[in-house]
Amino acid sequence: MQAPSVGGVMLPRGNGEAIRLSRGASLTDFAEKINANPASLVAVMMNLGEMVTATQSVSDETLQLLAGEMNYTVQIVSPEEEDRELLESFDIEFGEDEGGEEDLVVRPPVVTVMGHVDHGKTRLLDAIRKTNVIAGEAGGITQHIGAYQVATEVNDEERKITFIDTPGHEAFTAMRARGARSTDIAILVVAANDGVMPQTVEALNHAKAADVPIVVAVNKIDVEGADPTKVRGQLTEYGLVAEEYGGDTMFVDISAKQGLHIDSLLEAVILTADASLDLRANPHQDAQGISIESRLDRGRGAVSTVLVQRGTLRVGDTMVVGDAYGRVRAMLDDNGNNVAEAGPSTPVQVLGLTNVPGAGDNFLVVDEDRTARQIAEKRAARERNAAFAKRTRRVSLEDLDKVLKAGEVQQLNLIIKGDASGSVEALESSLLQLDVGEEVDIRVLHRGVGAVTESDIDLAMGSDAIVIGFNVRAAGRAAQMAEREGVDVRYYSVIYQAIEEIEAALKGMLKPEYEEVELGTAEIREVFKSSKLGNIAGVLIRSGEVKRNTKARLVRDGKVIAENLNIEGLRRFKDDVTEIREGYEGGINLGNFNDIKVDDVIATYEMREKPRV
Repeated sequence: MQAPSVGGVMLPRGNGEAIRLSRGASLTDFAEKINANPASLVAVMMNLGEMVTATQSVSDETLQLLAGEMNYTVQIVSPEEEDRELLESFDIEFGEDEGGEEDLVVRPPVVTVMGHVDHGKTRLLDAIRKTNVIAGEAGGITQHIGAYQVATEVNDEERKITFIDTPGHEAFTAMRARGARSTDIAILVVAANDGVMPQTVEALNHAKAADVPIVVAVNKIDVEGADPTKVRGQLTEYGLVAEEYGGDTMFVDISAKQGLHIDSLLEAVILTADASLDLRANPHQDAQGISIESRLDRGRGAVSTVLVQRGTLRVGDTMVVGDAYGRVRAMLDDNGNNVAEAGPSTPVQVLGLTNVPGAGDNFLVVDEDRTARQIAEKRAARERNAAFAKRTRRVSLEDLDKVLKAGEVQQLNLIIKGDASGSVEALESSLLQLDVGEEVDIRVLHRGVGAVTESDIDLAMGSDAIVIGFNVRAAGRAAQMAEREGVDVRYYSVIYQAIEEIEAALKGMLKPEYEEVELGTAEIREVFKSSKLGNIAGVLIRSGEVKRNTKARLVRDGKVIAENLNIEGLRRFKDDVTEIREGYEGGINLGNFNDIKVDDVIATYEMREKPRV
């Protein structure tokens, strides 16, 4: 049966059969599936009021509309299914241990710590790892993820446990959920003085959805008002019944701050793993696993923390991680030591990849560099097509409300750049989940790791997007380009500020009272040590002017190293001065802050009151 002709061309008409297409497919891809002329499909789309070229990536909704017009149904292949089909085309099986029972050996359990914000997750990890995680976190919130391994003694035998260090607040739901999927056991941290809170339940649901056993750490037993018995009673309502109450969930009362009963908690993890799980893997096959965190490191290039799930990863192996690939140049353990190989459940940092992979991307070792490149390129093309299908129009947060009311735009386009892939993914996920009604959609056109570049500004110009920099700044001429072209670039160091500001803008409530005005930038040429004043930066003023008693931030290789600094001392030769202009040299003292290096940039600014519109 034929549909009416379009432009003299008869179109095939379906009987409701399903057509499988990948995300971001074009009309040409659709035409191949139904044996039609792509040009005729372009004509159909014109009749439906949409101008689409034959090779342009189109949205899922557009494909559904076209299919319905021709009596077909469209099944959009999920990313996981696409990837499985891609690997099968290279005769690679992902996610399965090779060989028989005799090839499997016991591996350490992989653990994720979950719970409500401020209930002590980071301090618990700190107590376990014996290093200070919290000092480097903005606002005391865990912003990045990683992994490390610890050893404990159970029944006179040394046993290892791998921890995936995931952030804890609900803004990082995506990362927490991904952590649960790559996890064998979840430790649920509940403060004995607060009891079960909303995010406690949220974390519990993630663990249950991932079907992982749960060990409950009742923290803060040393503080006033602590009631561990109350916590046990509350969690009974959610199906977690303590062993002492006849259930099968182990509860351990701890104090992360005092370091009390940490060994008992680790022992509970091992005992739960032995009782509930068969944790074995084949260490003799090619390594497979998951990327936990990735970043761009000056001098070392792309650095990715990966968790080996099966097989053994060795220096010199050729690996594919998401759309990145490369030969493993070096591997570091969680203490920064070089290692030659890593077996199942071992986290390592890998050097030698072509670019920064995403957090949560799977990795696998292949025999040839050519195979790795082909898999990576096909994955990258697939993601690019999916992104193109979503791409549309640019606007600033301040005038968003007016533009929406004028009907000029129906969606807010964003470009997100950050210092680590896990944070970027979490921020993207949180923003896409904002509930702002039906007036506007949020689209993330591009996300990446590293400084905001000129190509990011180019993309923002062409698509009317807002650029968000999370713990990074604009590199090179990108800042001047953004200012010249009127691209709105926003910088944040805490994820919730970004979420709140975007949400406020979308709801038409954004009324900023102050704005940051850049005064000048100074490049550090030399560092002088003073017993009285600490480190003094010998600088050349690159732009504007630097004034004493103004605010400053330190930027190293495009990344913000320190915020909210003060220009406490300013000198020209031996004279104290109040300002130094562009092109002149001088000395800057940042008070108690001494972590400065040659080539760092000191960016000074002040907060000026901005009139309300």
